[in-house]
Amino acid sequence: MAHAGDAMTAGGITCLIPAYNEAARIAAVLAVAVGHPALARVIVIDDGSQDGTAEVAARLPGVTVLRNDRNRGKTWALSVGIEAAATPYLLLLDADLTGLSPAHLTALIAPVRSGRAEVSVSLRGNAPRPWHWLGLDYISGERVVPRDMLAGRAADLHALPKFGFEVALNRTILERRARLAVVPWPEVASPLKAAKRGVWAGLRGDAAMMGDIFRTVSPLAAARQIAGLRRLRVAL
Repeated sequence: MAHAGDAMTAGGITCLIPAYNEAARIAAVLAVAVGHPALARVIVIDDGSQDGTAEVAARLPGVTVLRNDRNRGKTWALSVGIEAAATPYLLLLDADLTGLSPAHLTALIAPVRSGRAEVSVSLRGNAPRPWHWLGLDYISGERVVPRDMLAGRAADLHALPKFGFEVALNRTILERRARLAVVPWPEVASPLKAAKRGVWAGLRGDAAMMGDIFRTVSPLAAARQIAGLRRLRVAL
């Protein structure tokens, strides 16, 4: 990790934004990412959206849009972006964030750029209260990771459930004993699914997501992940 700063200064980070039916929200996220001095490329992976998400993203100069032929899930979408990226590091962002600014991206990148950490993860302001008590959101979608943690693993990722990506990545972080920085983002929020889809559709979406997570790791394994990741944390 001694050369992380050199690689990042040389434009060594690709931003990957998986998106499904986020036409109303993705432009605000892209406005922050596009033109950020640390990013060499911004890639949106449209996961079979039906609301014009891809078209919104494609209107912005500097955005590469990749399209899945149908909705395959966040894990598959990210696998497409990982294989398309060629930089040493990846910045993973959700497409629906509110309150995001360039300073938040800079803060998330900084611990990895300095060599203090090998991976960084956000702790959003509206993350569940227990995650704030623990000082870690183990399923946060906003992370900076070395691409070699994920590259060449498309088949493995395709075998995961739609929302199994973050906990699968946690396993790799723990296996590598990678130093982890948790970066507070108190001003940033990820809207609840109920706010985007309606109450019942949102509840079904949340249930499906948690089902995918616990098909990837058991609840006991998830608790062990949280404990292990907390032990890997470094001071900011």
